[in-house]
Amino acid sequence: MYKRILVAVDGSHTSRRAFESALSLASSTGAVLQPFYVVENTPMYFEAPGYDPSILRNRLVDQGKELGAEFTQAMRAQGVAGDMAVGEASSLDDVATVVLKAAAAFNADLLVMGTHGRRGVQRLFLGSVAERCVRQAALPVLLIPSAAGQEQAAQANA
Repeated sequence: MYKRILVAVDGSHTSRRAFESALSLASSTGAVLQPFYVVENTPMYFEAPGYDPSILRNRLVDQGKELGAEFTQAMRAQGVAGDMAVGEASSLDDVATVVLKAAAAFNADLLVMGTHGRRGVQRLFLGSVAERCVRQAALPVLLIPSAAGQEQAAQANA
């Protein structure tokens, strides 16, 4: 089955579901799991008067560290090997490109990601990052919808 799984995470509800699915799969198959977080640099805001892009970038880096600690703890609790990795998108490499390059560098045989993340309006349908990854990937991609697991959570609460 799968031996090396990369899961793209961004802190959104859907990406947490993707992480949970990837963790469960890695736990059941003995795969190595690498959560991967991308710091986005949004160049269109860099030239706005009074805007300091380092504030947003530093917050995104901090969020990546927080997620890394949380996900590493969850992986250790499940006995899953692997470490969090962080990449940075730029005007040359968008988020999808950075994720696919990370999957190749990790030698992943499966990419797991949510259908919608934190990027809002641009991602109304499937999600622009998820869609580009599916179209450009040379490895299997498992997409986790935002509604995944909601029935089980509703039943558990009932």
